[in-house]
Amino acid sequence: MHPLAPLLRTALNTTSRIAPRLSGRLAFAAFVRPLGRSRVRPAERALLDRARLGTLRVRGRNVVTYTWGDGARPVLLVHGWSSRSSRFSAFITALCDQGYSPVTFDAPGHGDSEGRASNLRDYREIIGRLHAEHGDFEAVVAHSFGVLASFVALHDGVVAHRFVGIGGVAEFDHLLDAFRTRLGLHERVERDLRGHVERVLFPGEPAIWERLTATYRPERLPAPVLLLHDEDDDMTPVAQSRLAAAALGDRARLVLTKGLGHRRILADPDVVARAVDFVVTADARP
Repeated sequence: MHPLAPLLRTALNTTSRIAPRLSGRLAFAAFVRPLGRSRVRPAERALLDRARLGTLRVRGRNVVTYTWGDGARPVLLVHGWSSRSSRFSAFITALCDQGYSPVTFDAPGHGDSEGRASNLRDYREIIGRLHAEHGDFEAVVAHSFGVLASFVALHDGVVAHRFVGIGGVAEFDHLLDAFRTRLGLHERVERDLRGHVERVLFPGEPAIWERLTATYRPERLPAPVLLLHDEDDDMTPVAQSRLAAAALGDRARLVLTKGLGHRRILADPDVVARAVDFVVTADARP
């Protein structure tokens, strides 16, 4: 629950009746702000200390990037909301052991990057710029919100030969509906928020709501896909991964786990092994 939920609920529901554009702007400010900034865990520190650090300037904020390995066979890792790249430590270690070069970043408002807020447009730009810097990715491994952001970036021309989505969001609509439900907002507020997203984040971009899904034109994503999702995920329902798997058809495999939830799944040895095995398998068939 957002710490200011009662105040936000009253303010936004009231404002939406008299000033829809202001309501959309205020709702957007809350929607794009992470709930706290995750700290580096002691077990993650040594790995981060071995990384080569970089910086991308994204809309006036410094975004920290991390790379390991010799640069050959790059694999991009994309963290989720209110998280940070170091949560992929087990994946990074395993990928390095297999001769890959992990690449990752802390989104604005997350980890060690500047800012207080982030959004899908930021993620899309960062992923695109890392692709331009490192070349085509052997794979993308993403978690939660990062799954949706990665799908959108792939549709925009980023190339990855395999894709692993963990506890992933498949629809931007789901995020908006969950935000409204969590705060107890009137449907008017979600409508105002949608209008603000269209005007500010994606002005002039056609069919934007159709494109902000993992199910948009699946034939344009030829890479094999492995989706992992825990049945006890309390943040993103399994239905989101089921939706993506159904749209992708035979190129995707959905594997369900039990008892790991939304976050602990990233540290589970079996999940890490399955994901990395999928990345390194020669024919990459799930």
